[in-house]
Amino acid sequence: MARDTEGLQPGVPAVFERAVRSLTSAQFRREVRLEETPAPKRLAPHTHALSADVFVDEADEDATATGRLVLLYDPAGQESWHGEFRLVTYLRASLEPEMGADPLLLAVGWTWIIDSLAGRSAPYTAASGTVTRVASEGFGGMAGELASAEIEIRASWTPLEPDLTAQALAWGDALTTAAGLMPLPAGVVPMPPTRRRRGR
Repeated sequence: MARDTEGLQPGVPAVFERAVRSLTSAQFRREVRLEETPAPKRLAPHTHALSADVFVDEADEDATATGRLVLLYDPAGQESWHGEFRLVTYLRASLEPEMGADPLLLAVGWTWIIDSLAGRSAPYTAASGTVTRVASEGFGGMAGELASAEIEIRASWTPLEPDLTAQALAWGDALTTAAGLMPLPAGVVPMPPTRRRRGR
């Protein structure tokens, strides 16, 4: 169910307002705790942002994965975007030490973004980004141990239509995949997640 959007000022372009509403009306899995968050203002004339935490177990105090999705809109377009809209995301997830040591991890991390967009049939172009492995390793008496590992994904792409529902769902899929959750079976409707607004 759609909810009121925050941060939209009178006089914003109707196409941007519709895009924001489609973005924020997407229904994510209940493991995802979503909130609207202040968006950077210098990247484009119109911006909107969401942040999310994924808790694999409701009893967990710390999120397994976190993410931020920023919608940029420039009516004049930007050459590097190949369009008027741009979606920018940052994802971070904790990993099992064995997975953190996998030499294919970085390439796999990028496929989480691309495969999620394809899985939701979300039309896009000009995708780019980086994947970073963050690991702590033991020395001395702890030599050879990989104490902890994380993956960080920074990505951006240009949606080819202003209805961003599929784009938002793809982002949610990438986030929950990074958290280690299995995809929901076909036909299963996700329970509404916890939605929060910053400062409330």
